[in-house]
Amino acid sequence: MFRMTDSYWIEKNNQNGPYYEQKQTDRSGSGKTMEKTIYIRMRNKLQCPELQKLLLKDLAQIIAPEPYLNTLQNLPIYQIRKEDKNFIIIDVIKVIDQVLKVFPQADVQTIGPAQTIVEVIYKKKKASPLLFISVWLLLFIGAAFTIMNFHEDVSMGKVHRELYRIITGKEDQNPLIFQIPYSLGLGVGMILFFNHVFQKRINEEPSPLEVEMFNYQQDLDQYMIVHENKESMKELKDD
Repeated sequence: MFRMTDSYWIEKNNQNGPYYEQKQTDRSGSGKTMEKTIYIRMRNKLQCPELQKLLLKDLAQIIAPEPYLNTLQNLPIYQIRKEDKNFIIIDVIKVIDQVLKVFPQADVQTIGPAQTIVEVIYKKKKASPLLFISVWLLLFIGAAFTIMNFHEDVSMGKVHRELYRIITGKEDQNPLIFQIPYSLGLGVGMILFFNHVFQKRINEEPSPLEVEMFNYQQDLDQYMIVHENKESMKELKDD
């Protein structure tokens, strides 16, 4: 059954300041006030610059009636301060509290994670070209020594010479016909394993390294949620 409604807003005040209450009355004569539901889904993680004012639209996805939506999206939740350092945990309880201060009659439903991890990004100095080249050379030489030591441990050169002798019947101390394709294949294999050519991804499948980094990040996020969230821990002291 289709019902026509009248909508109006009532401005009220309390100790926290002004807030708005919306009423929708059924024209069919029942006189019932229609309930409005707000759905909030907190984001897992957010990166923002220092001293940023965090609005609800930054911290969460919102589904709400059209008259509520603009006010909710621009609702201030937290002001980042210098003493907050690198990470801040915004709990969904704080968000609900701020929403109910503005819309006391709203029915707030939360979906998904109960906290958002806010990472504060501070301005960093650009690395000097000399430092970049030094680190690059250090990593390159270290990786080269690692590969060479591994090949020496498993006697890869001897294996190539023996394989060449078995196939051709001749002795050769440097069987380049095996060594060159092997060297090229080693590089191609590493590219396929890490699924990257410089910054370009080959396909959408994550590499084993990315999976391990993801698992590590999940554990790190869970640690911060427990230890950085002041609302999740409470001490009871005996008098």
